Amino acid sequence: MRRASTCLALLALAAFALPSFASAAPEVKLKAVAVPIPKLSNGFPPAEVGKWPGTGNIYGAGAAIEAEYQISGTEYGGFPPPIIGVNFWLPKGTKLHTTGFKTCAASLISEQKEPEKCPPGSAAGPTGEVLGIVAFGKERVEEKATLNSYFTPGGGIGFFTRGTSPTLLEVPSTGRYVGPNEGFGNELKTIVPLVATVPGAPFASVKRIKIKVGAAFKQGKKLISYGTVPKKGQCPKGGFLVKSTVIFAENGEESKPEPVTVKYKAPCPRK
Repeated sequence: MRRASTCLALLALAAFALPSFASAAPEVKLKAVAVPIPKLSNGFPPAEVGKWPGTGNIYGAGAAIEAEYQISGTEYGGFPPPIIGVNFWLPKGTKLHTTGFKTCAASLISEQKEPEKCPPGSAAGPTGEVLGIVAFGKERVEEKATLNSYFTPGGGIGFFTRGTSPTLLEVPSTGRYVGPNEGFGNELKTIVPLVATVPGAPFASVKRIKIKVGAAFKQGKKLISYGTVPKKGQCPKGGFLVKSTVIFAENGEESKPEPVTVKYKAPCPRK
């Protein structure tokens, strides 16, 4: 009996001596497709009032990208950790035309937090949506927010998330294109700040993001599109490959980035 007790004690000590393993990373699901370029109103927030004809998932044509992220996890108090970055790789063969578009000063978005003062025509797409988790008192509750995007000088894109209930939420994000990269087109690298609703409260996290980015303008009779679908013959079997890395702050600490990479095959244009 004593020997059995001794063995159990040794097993318990051995268990405590084993290295601890980190909890599973958040799960990210992505869907990204080429869609017709929206015609946008000039007010704030920019609304979709139509579509530019001849655009969409057509070989060599102008197109917008509609992306949706679904995020789940329990690593941060029962919810996904806060996001500190989102990188998105366009399909190989995608072309960007950044010149000629009106831009909004990055300071209006990131510092002044007044995207409504951005010049008409500088919107990079219609209003999207974000479903977040915020700390409201002692509770963690969902908050629906709007998501707007604007072209910024130097070919960048600025994003602004705003929620009003149950608490005021204003999150500016800055994005810039790099690349193209091997196997993909240009990569949009976006930095997202940590946001606490009140000092000392858990940072806001995200469960869903839905956004459409793409714009065009007429130059004489020619339509100038911000992005164009790859040419015929450039779509591999199974569809255009896109990739995105969502960077989380492990335990809400910006110094501990936790990247989660997902891929998606967008359908090829119809022949």
